[in-house]
Amino acid sequence: MYLLGFDVGSSSVKACLLEVETGAVVASAFFPESEMPIDSPLPGYAEQNPDAWWKNACLASKTVLSKTGVKPEDVKAIGISYQMHGLVVVDKELNVLRPSIIWCDSRAVSYGEKAFEMVGRTKSLQHLLNSPGNFTAAKLAWVKENEPDIYQKIHKFMLPGDYLAARMTGEIVTTPSGLSEGILWDFQQEQPADFLLDYFGFDPSLVANIKPTFSVQGELTPKAASDLGLATGTPITYRAGDQPNNAFSLNVLEPNEIAATAGTSGVVYGVSDQAKYDPQSRVNTFLHVSHTPEAPRYGVLLCINGTGILNSWLRNHLLRGSVSYAEMNELAAHAPVGADGLQCLPFGNGAERVLENRDPGASFHGLQLTRHGLPHWIRAAQEGIVFSFYYGIQVMEQVGVGLKTIRAGEANMFLSPLFRDTLANLTGAEIQLFNTDGAQGAARGAGLGLGIYKNRQEAFTGLKVTRTIEPDMRAQEGYRDAYGKWLHVLNS
Repeated sequence: MYLLGFDVGSSSVKACLLEVETGAVVASAFFPESEMPIDSPLPGYAEQNPDAWWKNACLASKTVLSKTGVKPEDVKAIGISYQMHGLVVVDKELNVLRPSIIWCDSRAVSYGEKAFEMVGRTKSLQHLLNSPGNFTAAKLAWVKENEPDIYQKIHKFMLPGDYLAARMTGEIVTTPSGLSEGILWDFQQEQPADFLLDYFGFDPSLVANIKPTFSVQGELTPKAASDLGLATGTPITYRAGDQPNNAFSLNVLEPNEIAATAGTSGVVYGVSDQAKYDPQSRVNTFLHVSHTPEAPRYGVLLCINGTGILNSWLRNHLLRGSVSYAEMNELAAHAPVGADGLQCLPFGNGAERVLENRDPGASFHGLQLTRHGLPHWIRAAQEGIVFSFYYGIQVMEQVGVGLKTIRAGEANMFLSPLFRDTLANLTGAEIQLFNTDGAQGAARGAGLGLGIYKNRQEAFTGLKVTRTIEPDMRAQEGYRDAYGKWLHVLNS
């Protein structure tokens, strides 16, 4: 038996075929091989055609089956991970009414800010655990005001993963976790946030039917099965946003467990059993995939926009692509902890929510031309990224997320020994790296959702730690001293 997981990103759609008994990945594929386009008709806009997600999902599905010769009827369930916070609107025939307004689109910021003030900061934070911000609800409010003809035709609004599942099953379904990431979930009432729907003037009928994250959420129609190369009736039994799903793929489901990613941008996602919020709304809180009213689990998310993109900027522009990332790491190791006083603020990829929407940009400070060379520049950049992570982790600790272990996929910045060691030594946390990804996590989730896996232990059969980094507590004082100097630059 096999399980199929999809991960719908803004760059590509990946599919992963997982063997149930061993938990081993037998094939994976992603499409397109070059990045999917993101349209920006005006500054701050970011849109994608949802039909492109579907077409690439079909290509990826057929490719993993052709690679392995697995029979369609042997694929027992499908799981879906997807880019968070996007907006898809459809009519009654499931026709898409406009391009999807995706996660990095900033046109709706003012709508969320106004709602935060008009609904009331205290009420918003107590019930939503977040500011309405630039999330799905605010994006729908933008459509309502600026495209009234389209708004009048809307039958349902959805998240990107909801749309992919709807193309598969013909059923429009969402999850409590999904509604929480759109800032449409009332954490106190354990239901959609009626007061926010009322404020924006949204008819409650626009909200999709709600089903649990792990459950049968529909079955493949004959047309969808043919397009995907699968069997009619195959059930969709799991869906989650990419960051909660990344945490799930790393078996991060309990309080004080933390998942991290460090690609173009960086995310730290911690699990808490306390429905707390940050009064400055510097981090976001969502329902985690493992949440139940009886055993509450909340995912607290910190996003750092400028992570791997800073490292790649240094390589492509300062170093003109003349060295590899591995060679950059070797160069950086020649500089001491703290880069001999050279400090880097890594915020060059947009404003940071964790900085209360201040936008300091990326910059280097304390440059001494007679002391600093390339090793210092590279080390300062990587340390600056880690310091920004630690700054946010301290905010997360204030809302109930403890820090004992950090889990991550062995990819991107976590391939850098300097990055890994700095993060472990500064935080004092053990770092565990795994050979996994979002599509693999979605496949495991599908197995749990169908009941093929009876528990977590079975679901994570085959998930292996590839590397463990233990903190050197003797070195912590030096790293924290460097962090203090960085913090002074940030606040000056």
